[in-house]
Amino acid sequence: MSQPPFSSAALRGAVDLSGLGARPAAPGAGRPATGPGAARQEGPPGGHVPAGAGASTLGLVGGVPGRTGALVEADDATFEAVVNASLATPLVLVLWTPQVPESHAHLLELAQLAKDKDGRFQVVAVDLAVSPGIMQALTPILQQTFGQVSALPVVLGLLGGQPMPFYLGTQDMSRVDPLIDSFLEAAVTNAVTGRVDVSGPLPGPSDDAATPEEAEEDGLSAEHQAAYDAIELGDWDAAVTAYERALAVDPGDELARLGLGQVTLLRRTSRLDLASVRQAAAERPGDVQAQIEAADVDVVGGHVEDAFLRLVETVRRTSGADRDAARTHLLGLFEVVGPQDPRVAKGRSALMTALF
Repeated sequence: MSQPPFSSAALRGAVDLSGLGARPAAPGAGRPATGPGAARQEGPPGGHVPAGAGASTLGLVGGVPGRTGALVEADDATFEAVVNASLATPLVLVLWTPQVPESHAHLLELAQLAKDKDGRFQVVAVDLAVSPGIMQALTPILQQTFGQVSALPVVLGLLGGQPMPFYLGTQDMSRVDPLIDSFLEAAVTNAVTGRVDVSGPLPGPSDDAATPEEAEEDGLSAEHQAAYDAIELGDWDAAVTAYERALAVDPGDELARLGLGQVTLLRRTSRLDLASVRQAAAERPGDVQAQIEAADVDVVGGHVEDAFLRLVETVRRTSGADRDAARTHLLGLFEVVGPQDPRVAKGRSALMTALF
């Protein structure tokens, strides 16, 4: 399922490229880093240059060892080699699943972009159905950046062993292209300039995408599949109904609970005009419904902390039924973002201060 726009986190905090200039050169890199405080590297013992380091000038081939091409696969057992390969070659990590076919389609779009950019980065595909350990390892940084992972694929940069979350869900490639360019500029700054051989063909489109029957066999319930299908069609009412059915079958289904909260939010905001909502909230700070709608729009747009602050302040300056409405809605947004998100903990603390 796709996430409508890039979130503010995806465009700013999630991809903090400015700090990369201070990193020392990667071991064996073809030229020294140019950022402030960068250390000069003489290369590893014995003078051996790893495959891929400085490929643009030495003619070597980089990427994940033993695997060439714009698109390669990794799993829990081989992920350490992937991390090590990012010391010499920029990698774009894509977490996808056959249960969400569009995540595979976007994976192929990114691989084509790697070919178009002459192998200056390599795309590494991770099938989450096969390799859940990689997602578990990345969960802390993903939660810090996005809160809950609400859409697939999850796309990250991997540079010098450092993961940098880019975005969730499928995105228009006209917006992805400049993001990748910034990533590659940071790679050059840090002498991570390995290239990969991208002369071979890409896999066929969505050959591995699961049918609903295959998804059921792989453990995806009919209710969840119905919800995903409805989301792809933008049919929020049907998605809500599907998640409600899933919870009726299994009241402890955490994915269904989170999904229900998220699609309910999307249903509410799909009926709103963004400009009108923001104007109403600015002109009527005492109008609780106007502030609630603006907070919903903030969350969908990735401005989670702004949404929380808006409703905390609304609670602070109201009383009675208005205060209760703002408080209840804020608690609901906490659940949508996810209790493990540190922004939720801060929001809860601020709410308690406003109440007492």
